[in-house]
Amino acid sequence: MANYYCMMAGLPDITLDSPMSVSFSDIREELEMNLSDDDKKLIFYFFLENDCKNLVRLLKNPDAEINPNCNYTMEQYTDLITSAREMNFNVHRYPTFMSVFARNYNYNKDVKGWYAEDAMQYEFLQYTTQCPNKMIREWYDLNYNINNVLTAMIARKEGWNVADFIQGENDVTDMILNNNTKDFNLSFEYDYVKDLMQIVDCDDPVQKEKKIDAFKWAWLDERTFFDVFSIEAVFAYLCKMQMLYRWERLDQEKGRETFKQIIENLRGEARVPEEFRMRSPYGKQQVTEAK
Repeated sequence: MANYYCMMAGLPDITLDSPMSVSFSDIREELEMNLSDDDKKLIFYFFLENDCKNLVRLLKNPDAEINPNCNYTMEQYTDLITSAREMNFNVHRYPTFMSVFARNYNYNKDVKGWYAEDAMQYEFLQYTTQCPNKMIREWYDLNYNINNVLTAMIARKEGWNVADFIQGENDVTDMILNNNTKDFNLSFEYDYVKDLMQIVDCDDPVQKEKKIDAFKWAWLDERTFFDVFSIEAVFAYLCKMQMLYRWERLDQEKGRETFKQIIENLRGEARVPEEFRMRSPYGKQQVTEAK
């Protein structure tokens, strides 16, 4: 097992509430220089999730912007989509499920109840079961189960048919679909279900998301506590970076939305004094009284 002491010791410490202090482009350079070829194949799984999201964006809109934190280039996405549509794709160039998804997209996109993002996420999580690294497989299995457990709890809380919202088949989904107890009888075998039950009762959606990420962060810490310089620790660091990156973007978007709301409120409430009303060089009034 490779030891990445120098690389991990040189990376800044991060916490769930800390700002992003390292970029993905910076860490990609470190990974390229330091990881063994076998370990690069493991980290491929991490960036593949963004590849899957990029593919869905491009299938919906060929001119869409893509997330650069991925494995493939725009040219490769175009090659994948073109090859798939010509029914002549090479499964050795890309994961087979991505080619199949691209080939069938036009047939599925108008089907009622089919959502491209959800379908692709499910296919990706199924693909990760092939990962040769136990910790990485368990990470994606955890995310898969968390999604289904939280979805089932919310569906039941809202009075919806739980079976309509559950994806895939495994021991957890079987218990969800065949048990009517409050916790679907999962708490006995899966300790984290008790925590999820408390999270789902949180009324604040932002706090709910934060608690989910805090739970995942703690899980990553547990799995790498004794192997802080292993490939598993490298993978965990990337997962934590992804959480921070997501919250940073959400905070920016929330900030923009708040600013827009303030402006809308001002437009609805402000009354512009007569002396500030001016005419532009184009003959139109620059500032008008809000209606």
